[in-house]
Order: sequence, then C-alpha cells, then structure tokens
Amino acid sequence: MTTNTTLAEVMAELAALEDPRVREVNLRHGDDHGVNLGKLRGVAKRLKIQQELALELWATGDTAARLLALLICRPKTFKADELDAMLRQARVPKVHDWLVNYVVKKSPHAEELRVAWFADPDPVVASAGWALTSERVVKNPEGLDLSGLLDIIEAEMKQAPDRLQWAMNNCLAQIGIEYEKYRARAIDIGERLEVLKDYPTPPNCTSPFAPIWITELVSRKQG
Repeated sequence: MTTNTTLAEVMAELAALEDPRVREVNLRHGDDHGVNLGKLRGVAKRLKIQQELALELWATGDTAARLLALLICRPKTFKADELDAMLRQARVPKVHDWLVNYVVKKSPHAEELRVAWFADPDPVVASAGWALTSERVVKNPEGLDLSGLLDIIEAEMKQAPDRLQWAMNNCLAQIGIEYEKYRARAIDIGERLEVLKDYPTPPNCTSPFAPIWITELVSRKQG
C-alpha cells in the first residue's frame, strides 16, 4: 500500500481479514469485530502514520476500522473536545481501551481530560478518568490525593458498573503496589469488598483481585 491508500481500499482489506471464529471470541468481551489484532497491527505498520485516513476510518463507526485508526493517527494533533467526543462514541471495550492508552495518554490534554472524565456521570466515561488516574499514580503522583482516592474506592467500587469497577480496582491495586504507606489499607479494602475475588485467572497470570495482585507484584519487586 502507498501513502495514498484510500478508505475504500483499507475497508476492503479489513473485510477480507474478517474471521468468524475471531469474531465469536471477541463478542464474548463485547468487541464486535472479527479481525485478528496481530494482523490489524500488521496493516497499521504498513500504512504508517496517516492522520487524515485515521479520521476517515474513525468516522465509519466500524470497530476494526476504529482500532486501525487509533494505530495510525497522530495523538498530539487532537483537541481536547475531539478526544472527549471520540471517547463518548467509543462504547466497544477494546476501542475504549486503545483510545485511552494509545492516544489520550500521549495527548497534551490528558490531565485536563482526566479531571473532567473522573467525575462524569457516565460510568464508561468515568472509567477512562480512573484509567488516567492510575497512570498518574504510577508515573506522576505529585498533587494526587491518594488517601482521598482510597476513600472513593472504599465507598463506591463495590456497587460500580463493571467497566468503572474494573478501573477503580486497577487504581486500588496500583496504589497498594507503589506506596508502602497505603499498602495495608489498600489490601484491607480489597479483602473487605471482595471485588473480582473469584475472577477466573489463567495459569501463570496474576489475579486481578487487589490483595493477591498487590502482594504478588510487591514480592516480585522485592525479589
């Protein structure tokens, strides 16, 4: 493909990569596409960065096209309101995750959006605010009220909708892993709320249940 690849050509290639078995697996996670992600990344690698094509792909509303768009776009060129609109359109879990991790986290507007989304009444939008907060817990905690975050998690995580609950649980674990001062409290909150305690975890993978996750990661760091 050349740099003049058209939207129609890319959509035809994505259609050719569609695999009913892949779609069946993805649908279990709420992701309505049937393109193997390794092959999708291969297409992105060949296309390289093409912002205009990325915008066209996103506008189709097709899940595979949107995932590809997130791989070939220029994260720093989006305005805050554009990213906000994209997040509110991104109801498919994988699109939501990639948008936050591959685009918003690289944006100069990440902190502004973190604050705005954190308190959003839409739990899916709020989950993005929590994901960005977890990123700051690990990489740039200055100015964060970690104790206050634990207060919110303790009060709200148990009843939170799935996506928001997952994001809050991740934040709880990261606080416990990174900060010895708050570790005992984070583990205690996890043990009392029992969120994701029975989550099926494959062999050789770490359980997302915060007390196990915290203990295992801290042990690895100290080992």
